[in-house]
Amino acid sequence: MNLEQAVLEKLRTLTPDKQQEVLDFAEFLHQKNPHKRPLKSVKGLWADLKVDITEEDIAEARKEMWGNFPREDI
Repeated sequence: MNLEQAVLEKLRTLTPDKQQEVLDFAEFLHQKNPHKRPLKSVKGLWADLKVDITEEDIAEARKEMWGNFPREDI
């Protein structure tokens, strides 16, 4: 018996007012911890484009973007 079946078995033995309390509590738990969509991998965003970006490519792009950044402002 899995967890869902065990909960349902216990729920069926309760009176209707207690079943309503269980439902209210389950709704409270659901609202307290809303389901968050898992983050997609950036690689997945361009997977169908047949683009191969390496760590070296990223490092080079960072150098180009930040190479002339004034260090004295940091």
